[in-house]
Amino acid sequence: MSEPAPLAAYACRSENSRGRRHVEPESATRTPFQRDRDRIIHSTAFRRLQYKTQVFVYHEGDHYRTRLTHSLEVAQIARSVSRALRLNDDLAEALALAHDLGHTPFGHAGGEALDEAMRPYGGFEHNDQTFRVLTKLERHYAEFDGLNLTWDTLEGVVKHNGPLRGAVPHTIAAYVRDHDLALATYPSAEAQVAALSDDIAYNNHDIDDGLRAGLFTIKDLAQVPLAGPVFRDTASRYPGIEDARLIHEAIRRMIDLMVSDLIAETSRRLEAAKPKRADDIRGLAAPVAAFSDTMKSHDKALKAFLFDHMYRHFRVNRMASKARRVVSELFALLLDEPDCLPCEWRHQAASQSTEMRARIVADYIAGMTDRYALDEHRRLFDPDATP
Repeated sequence: MSEPAPLAAYACRSENSRGRRHVEPESATRTPFQRDRDRIIHSTAFRRLQYKTQVFVYHEGDHYRTRLTHSLEVAQIARSVSRALRLNDDLAEALALAHDLGHTPFGHAGGEALDEAMRPYGGFEHNDQTFRVLTKLERHYAEFDGLNLTWDTLEGVVKHNGPLRGAVPHTIAAYVRDHDLALATYPSAEAQVAALSDDIAYNNHDIDDGLRAGLFTIKDLAQVPLAGPVFRDTASRYPGIEDARLIHEAIRRMIDLMVSDLIAETSRRLEAAKPKRADDIRGLAAPVAAFSDTMKSHDKALKAFLFDHMYRHFRVNRMASKARRVVSELFALLLDEPDCLPCEWRHQAASQSTEMRARIVADYIAGMTDRYALDEHRRLFDPDATP
């Protein structure tokens, strides 16, 4: 099945894809990119995102974002931007839904702890882990490991942060020896849009969650570019509005401003580059999807504010410290005592070199939800816990 018209000439069309590593019959009712999206949604790793930290651990509140709700918000923004630019919104959505599948429990704190523990064995990087999930660790299909996604989706995943021109992470490097993903070029316009949609989503929902959690106040945002003026304008437009409505109204206006800027600047760059096909985007010397210089400055200021007032807040630091200890202690024990691994993982680790066993332990821990990691730590370290 092919995409309906009209897509721009520079959009990715699934009939022009370089295909899947393992050849499969095509679907009569869905395009290849739609099948990629559906496989991602049906994966075990995607379901686990419901209980993986964005900033707050699952038990700290029911309304804070998780990796799952974040991924859904990124997908919504990516689809909207892609449609406005006449890009392939199915591909953009698949990339948005997949981009965080490799994250550990406890967010970046868990990832940092696992990277430190894995330093002697090649390190740990969540984008590489996402690729491991998509190509190796999801084991449900009869004829292959992984999800056997299209070339275009895998390319967009590995280049979420742009071309890979230096040291290439372990799993990606091994994979491209047999299935080249053209790591040195920029990815498709859809992948670039999905990456910037990630920025839009987490900047805005972290402000929402930070205000909800009381880590900072609306007043604290007064001097922050973009946020301050939007909150002031919204409060002026709706005098006496309660804080909850003010926050929601201001956040949606900020998202709209960032999305509109992304569409306008990307349209300007497309007009200047005049690409005739998707590969022309990949061959450019700079990204085609981008914010304007003014919005880049606003984006940088928002990130700096959130770093100071949220990500390094003492309440977040305390949970992050606990998370690093949980991950580090789990890794050390399971590497030294692989017989404590559950049966399936123990069989994989048996008779392996220390380096391979470490990677298997890292896969096991990275796949954990926050809740499972805390429970597993309790089972292994609390003398009174049931093993």
